[in-house]
Amino acid sequence: MHQLAIALKRKGYHVTGTDDEIFEPAKSNLEREGLLPLEYGWDEAFITPDLDAVILGMHAKADNPELIKAQQLGLKIYSFPEYIYQESQHKKRVIVGGSHGKTTTTSMIMHVLQQLHQPFDYLVGAKLDGFAQSVNITDAPVIVCEGDEYPASALEKRPKFHFLFPHVAILTGIAWDHINVFPTFDIYLEQFRIFIDKIEAGGLLIYNETDTVLKELVTSHNRTDIRYQPYRVPTHTISNGKTHIELENAAGDLLVFGDHNLLNMHAAWYACKELGISAADFVKAIADFKGAAKRLELMAGGTDVNVYRDFAHAPSKVKATMEAVKQQYPNRSLIAVLELHTYSSLNEQFMTEYTGAMDKADYAAVFYSKHALELKRMPDLPAEKVIAGFAKPGLQVFTQKEDLWQWLQQQQYHNANLLLMSSGNYDGLDMAAFATQVAGK
Repeated sequence: MHQLAIALKRKGYHVTGTDDEIFEPAKSNLEREGLLPLEYGWDEAFITPDLDAVILGMHAKADNPELIKAQQLGLKIYSFPEYIYQESQHKKRVIVGGSHGKTTTTSMIMHVLQQLHQPFDYLVGAKLDGFAQSVNITDAPVIVCEGDEYPASALEKRPKFHFLFPHVAILTGIAWDHINVFPTFDIYLEQFRIFIDKIEAGGLLIYNETDTVLKELVTSHNRTDIRYQPYRVPTHTISNGKTHIELENAAGDLLVFGDHNLLNMHAAWYACKELGISAADFVKAIADFKGAAKRLELMAGGTDVNVYRDFAHAPSKVKATMEAVKQQYPNRSLIAVLELHTYSSLNEQFMTEYTGAMDKADYAAVFYSKHALELKRMPDLPAEKVIAGFAKPGLQVFTQKEDLWQWLQQQQYHNANLLLMSSGNYDGLDMAAFATQVAGK
């Protein structure tokens, strides 16, 4: 939301905003732009009849006094994605959806367009090298958006990506997630069926044909007024930790690796092709793409050890990330740590979804803090349920950060890779310092 506020201010709009708490980096970013509220909290006096619109963040509650005042005045109230659509009605909209790989695929398209000096707007869920913000709204003819399936706002419970109406749509795969919102897989699956219905007539659906659930959905829900482009892992080779790809009449090396990233790249290629970019230009531009923050990000590296961090938390993401590292370095041992931090991942009923997710690890640990459970007002998660769910022989389960820290210190990092997977912060452990320590061993 704060990134949208900055983008709209830079476009020339008069923007104000409120929140009950503002953390870094949002606080400093807003302060630099002159948008930081003088006081925190809500005040209905800020909501006046002359406002053109109110944009509602997804964390604002239905009893928010400013929201109630806006409703009483009959003001236009938009959720975040609804307003993005308002600003992009006359643009060509490229929307990336799916249970995994959305951020990376969106980032790849953005990177290529930027390298080739193509004008475009964007919305992405991560910090990217070369981009000052995660949201940009200008008068560019194209917008590239990460399309999230999470609810849009307190008023609008439908998924965000239902409001973006793509001309070019990408679906990377479907694996049940957000069980607090979608209590059954069928309900979750329905959201992607609706997304396909939202594609503009004459548009293009680019989909991962190696995902059996997605392929079945696409083939059983065939629209005759849109085009279809399936994709899979492209032709490639791996040598000495480097991945070499071939696309149509072009070939080159990548900095990123793993089948999931090759799938993401292939989807990004078809989107860029639809925007008029040649294979040769795409391959040249994608060559120096380093990945989005916390997406198989190299924290530190030594002569025979690398430490990676990844945002992975859902079962499909964990499995894909593990397989990528093991495939790229088959002769190195893999030490993997997964922090359970989301509502779904801390739910005892969800544990069986993780079966086999960490099988590629030579040494594996799962960590979750009691504090995280308390914050989400969730019941205790017994360690034996986690062990049974993952079904990984030798899996270590820790609920105290001191125990995890000791285990990490005891591992052997010669000819090994350490993979740290989390959407949290390991209850405050300094993993960046530890990565530097490991790489220096």
